[in-house]
Amino acid sequence: MIDQPAPYLLKPASVTRVMAQVLLALVPGIAAYVWWFGPAILVQLAIASATALAAEAAMLGLRGKPMGPALADLSALVTAWLLALTLPPIVPWWLTVVAVLFAIVVAKHLYGGLGQNPFNPAMVGFAVVIVSYPALISQWPGISGPDAFAAQLDAILGHRAGLDALTGATPLDHLKTALKLAEGNGSVAAVLADAGIYGPLGGRGWEWVGLGYLAGGLFLVARRIMTWHVPAAYLGAMAVLAGALWLFDGASFASPLFHLFSGGTLLGAFFIATDPVSGSTTPRGKLLFAAGAATLAYLIRVFGGYPDGVAFGVLLMNLCVPLIDMYTQPPIFGAKAMAELGRKEGR
Repeated sequence: MIDQPAPYLLKPASVTRVMAQVLLALVPGIAAYVWWFGPAILVQLAIASATALAAEAAMLGLRGKPMGPALADLSALVTAWLLALTLPPIVPWWLTVVAVLFAIVVAKHLYGGLGQNPFNPAMVGFAVVIVSYPALISQWPGISGPDAFAAQLDAILGHRAGLDALTGATPLDHLKTALKLAEGNGSVAAVLADAGIYGPLGGRGWEWVGLGYLAGGLFLVARRIMTWHVPAAYLGAMAVLAGALWLFDGASFASPLFHLFSGGTLLGAFFIATDPVSGSTTPRGKLLFAAGAATLAYLIRVFGGYPDGVAFGVLLMNLCVPLIDMYTQPPIFGAKAMAELGRKEGR
């Protein structure tokens, strides 16, 4: 119980403290990732982190900015981790480097650095490499045993021999491809009956990764690092749209639960769409921004040419942020009363 009288003021949080908690919140999802799919993701996180810090230092030096505070704020590491977690963990090391360089150099510093970027840097890096190297981005590992790390490391280092035995389609990609090949004669239920790929909620193994992201995201909401608006609107819009099509034609469209726990839905809802710089800043604007990003992500993953659309959904809604914020500004306190008083005095 608070003994002090009002007003109650919150201590301002530093960028470093906020970013450190975001990194901490990603740990449960990363732990599940390693458990199910092997430690290759840890190698990619290390490559992405080193590249991000080097690129950050180089750009700060070129811009004549002090390096110490900027490198210590952990924002570059958050971008690196989010980008690494959206890429297949067995992509060649140079592809991760290219993606991170685009994220830090182009999407962040060419727009003025932290707080100035209109687009989510991690998603810019992802979009660049998925458009440029779609074949490499489509190669994901299946559930790995304890002896799979050597093969994963070979793939990361560029040794592609035996890669076909290591890779498999993602649950979303497998479902879309199977339904397309069936040419109307297959059903979602029949495809999801493959226990080797699918589990009770989504993709086998990936559902536990998603639960890890969910736990980390709820931790951030409880710590007031983010508000509830973006994750609630994102997950709500995804569930409503998926549910409507599922009820309309359950043989052709998967259930809302499958879409919530597959692909990048939970990572996008709690860690990507919640970027405070490139996203909307007003309460109503956050709801519109997140709902729009989720709608675009669903349409792309179901009807588009990519297995998932989280990155493109967020980037397209980044374009709409100025317009959204302009039309969702809350009224200024006392403005309505002053307007009424002015009208009365004008009489």
